[in-house]
Amino acid sequence: MKFKVQVVTLLDDGEESLREVACVERDDLSAVSLGLSIADSKAIVQGMQEVVVEWQMNAYLDTQHHCPQCGKLRHRKGLHHAVFRTVFGDVPVESPRFIHCPCQAHETESFSPLAELLPERTTPELLYLETKWASLSSYGMSVKLLQDVLPFDEPLEPVTIRNHVFKLAERLEDELGDEQGAFIEGCPRDWGELPTPDGPLTVGIDGGYVKAQGTEQGWFEVIAGKSILSFRRGDEQPHPSIKCFAFVQTYDEKPKRRLFELLQSQGLQMNQQIEFLSDGGDTVRDVQLYLSPEAEHLLDWFHLTMRLTTMTQSAKGLPDKIGDETPLPLRDEVLRQLERTKWFLWHGNVFQALQVLTSIHLDLEMASWERDEVRIGKLCKTVQECYTFIDRNRAFIPNYGERYRSGERISTGFVESTVNQVVSKRMVKKQQMRWSHRGAHLLLQIRTRVLNGDWEDVFRRWYPGFRAQTQPVFA
Repeated sequence: MKFKVQVVTLLDDGEESLREVACVERDDLSAVSLGLSIADSKAIVQGMQEVVVEWQMNAYLDTQHHCPQCGKLRHRKGLHHAVFRTVFGDVPVESPRFIHCPCQAHETESFSPLAELLPERTTPELLYLETKWASLSSYGMSVKLLQDVLPFDEPLEPVTIRNHVFKLAERLEDELGDEQGAFIEGCPRDWGELPTPDGPLTVGIDGGYVKAQGTEQGWFEVIAGKSILSFRRGDEQPHPSIKCFAFVQTYDEKPKRRLFELLQSQGLQMNQQIEFLSDGGDTVRDVQLYLSPEAEHLLDWFHLTMRLTTMTQSAKGLPDKIGDETPLPLRDEVLRQLERTKWFLWHGNVFQALQVLTSIHLDLEMASWERDEVRIGKLCKTVQECYTFIDRNRAFIPNYGERYRSGERISTGFVESTVNQVVSKRMVKKQQMRWSHRGAHLLLQIRTRVLNGDWEDVFRRWYPGFRAQTQPVFA
C-alpha cells in the first residue's frame, strides 16, 4: 500500500494550492515496517518545510515590489540564490535585489529584502539546538546527534557549531554592563526602607583547571561557583533557587559584573543577607568584595583543614626523637601541636593557632640543624606557608564549630560538585581537546545558562516569538 503526504496551502483570498511532498510504501507488517522510519519522517518534514518557506518568501517579496513611501514600482537589479539553514534542512531560495526608490535618500543604490530581514541565514531554532548540545557534549558528538535526528542535506561540521557558539556567547558578553570596583548602591537609610528580601544567599567559589592550547604551562585556571537562594517569600512550597557561573580569570575583563548580574537575577537587594565562601585565594576574594553591604566573607573549612591534614601526614615521617645526650620527642610533639592548631581554628581562635604554628616552626628549625634531612626542611617550609595563609585570612575565619552546630554552611563542598559539573565533565574528563582561554570562556557562558535553565529565555528575549506556548490547530 502507498501513503501520500500532501500539503494544502489556503490563501487569504480562499484559493487553495496542493502539493505532494512524500510517498510512503508499506507491504507486509513487521517490526521494521511498522509505522514511519526516521528516514521517512525526515523526508516528510523536509518537504513540508520547503513548501512553507517558499510560500512565506513569495508572500514577503510581493510586498517589496513597491516603495512603501510613494508606492512606485521598484526596479529589479538582479537575482541571486541563497540558502537558509533550518531545523528541517537547508532551503534554497531566490533572493532578488531591488533598486531604491529616488523619493528617499539611501546609503546604497540597491538592497536585498531577504538579506536585510534574515541576516543570519540560520533560524533561531537551529542555533538554539546547536549551542545547547555543544555546551553539554563535545562539538563532534553534537554533530552526530543532530545529524541522526534532523534532515540535513550536507554533513554538518563541528567548526560551524563552534563558530555559532562563539558568536552567540560574544553577544552575551556585549550585553554585560561596565565593570566596577564596587556595586553597593544607596545609603543605609535607603536600605532600611527596602521591602523584606527573600531568604539569604550563599555563594561558593572555587577553581578548576583545563588543558591549555599552545602554552608551555599546559593548564590554566577556570573559576566556577554556585549561588543558592534559600527560599522566596510568598511561595507556597519554598524551594531553593540554585544557579552556577564560570569564567576564565585570565581572559574575563568583567568577573565582578558577571557575578553581580547573576545575583541580581536571583533578586539580590542591598538589605539581603549573603555569605561568600572561598578558598582564600586573592583572585577569588577580589571578585566577591563590594557587592553587598550585608555580605559576610568566610574562609572555607575544607581548604583550611586540607593544609593541616597534609602537614599531619608529612609529620608522621619525622624522626621519633632528636638529640644525642638528652633526646627530645619530635614526631609525637609535632602531631600533638598540629591537632591543637586544628581545634583552635575550629573554634575561631586564630591567635592561639598562630602561636602554636610558630612553636612548631621553631622545633622543626632546631631539628633541621641537628639532622640535615629533606623531609624536615620541607615540612618546616610548609608550616611557614600555612602560617602566612592563616595570617592573611584571619579576618575571614569564623567560629566553625558554632556555625556547624547551628546548621550553617562552613565548607564549599557544594561548589566542588559545581566545578565537576560545569568544567570537568565538559572540558577535562575523558576529553582530549585542548582549549584556548577565549574558547573555554565563551563556551562556559552558554553552558552555565543551559545548566541554569536560562538559555531558552535568552532566545525568547533575542527573538520575540521563539518557542511561543501555542497549541497547533488540528483539522
